[in-house]
Amino acid sequence: MSRTSTTPAAGRRLSLPPFWAQILGALVLGGVLGYVARSTDATWLTTTLDTVGGTFVQLLRTIVVPLVFLAVVVSIARLREVSNAMRLALQTLLWFAITALISVVIGIGLGLLTDPGLRTSVDAGSAATPDSTGSWTDFLTGLVPVNVLGLTGSSGEAGEVVLDFNVLQIVVLALLVGAAVLKTGDKAAPFLAFAESALAVVQTVLWWIIRLSPLGTLGLIGAAVATYGWDLLGPLAVFTVDVYVGCALVLLVVYPVILRLHGLSPVKFFSGAWPALQLAFVSRSSVGTMPVTQYVTTRNLGVPQEYASFAVPLGATTKMDGCAAVYPALAAIFVAQFFGIELGLTDYLLIAFVSVIGSAATAGLTGAVVMLTLTLSTLGLPLEGVGLLLAIDPVLDMMRTMTNVAGQALVPTIVARREGILDVAAYEGDRAGDPLAAAQESARA
Repeated sequence: MSRTSTTPAAGRRLSLPPFWAQILGALVLGGVLGYVARSTDATWLTTTLDTVGGTFVQLLRTIVVPLVFLAVVVSIARLREVSNAMRLALQTLLWFAITALISVVIGIGLGLLTDPGLRTSVDAGSAATPDSTGSWTDFLTGLVPVNVLGLTGSSGEAGEVVLDFNVLQIVVLALLVGAAVLKTGDKAAPFLAFAESALAVVQTVLWWIIRLSPLGTLGLIGAAVATYGWDLLGPLAVFTVDVYVGCALVLLVVYPVILRLHGLSPVKFFSGAWPALQLAFVSRSSVGTMPVTQYVTTRNLGVPQEYASFAVPLGATTKMDGCAAVYPALAAIFVAQFFGIELGLTDYLLIAFVSVIGSAATAGLTGAVVMLTLTLSTLGLPLEGVGLLLAIDPVLDMMRTMTNVAGQALVPTIVARREGILDVAAYEGDRAGDPLAAAQESARA
């Protein structure tokens, strides 16, 4: 006598809302919980939200070292599969510089038009030198890895040993190893196979972390609202609006114009890049978003895999139109005006120079303190001005990072179009299905 299972849900997966809907819901719920925590002085709720958001960011930071190292090594090694590799690399760097220059000009223009440092009621007592600063000496010496992992140690407040890393040093080390793989040739094949396999494993772990983005979003937004509310956004409203407007101009005016000049639809670009843009907004990490950026650049925008695997990891660590162009330009003008220091033409040229040349200092992590202090120290402005802006940095960093990632997808697309290697059919194709699930399956393959 045969038996038939009567369990209706056997083998059926739980249906979840689309990822974008999960993120949007987390943004709204996080804001509500943050408001409740602030209005009722619920310390436990603020602590919980901060712990959830901080844990998500820490998970992203944990995966950064192996992800960046392996991705850059593999991307450099794969250049041997690309014809005209040197030409592609040079064009990539050139367009990085062109879009950064346009972005910094927009930042300077907005700062001069709106005078954010004069239209603020922030207390001068909030000025404080940040714990970490950047200078050209630090930047240049930081190019030399202190050890094979680029790790440094320090003592915490409780006497514990705290490990930190310098992403720029990791990138430099990975570039050297990748070049050595190319030079070694066939003898390096086993090493390259191991690196590719290890990268696939690391990316799988990252996908698990990315799936936690709705929880991370809820915690980060909720903690920001509970901690700061409008107390600091109000006095810094002009500066905050300037950053968002500046990034929006880059995103919605500069990039579409560049796309149109190359015969490409801006609508198709943004619909294709959207999965990476939404993740960048909530994670505030170009490096953490890198696998999704690479996927949408190849799958949705039609950039060849061999070229994208070089351009996207490089862009995730050095291409920062939001954090390293719009923001430091506006912040430098804000600090100068706040402290009553007049900037001249030479100073504005220096801002542009730092934005185009020194953007690697941001290294794709959350926040832009290093790049900001590098800009201020170059201009001789008070580093104490950074303390005025740090409190609202998480709110600003979401829009800055989205702009960064959009540029990291745009440049490979433009270069591929100019070189005649862009798959136009893929660029103009439909965007169906769950992009994160598809990207994870692509990484496994």
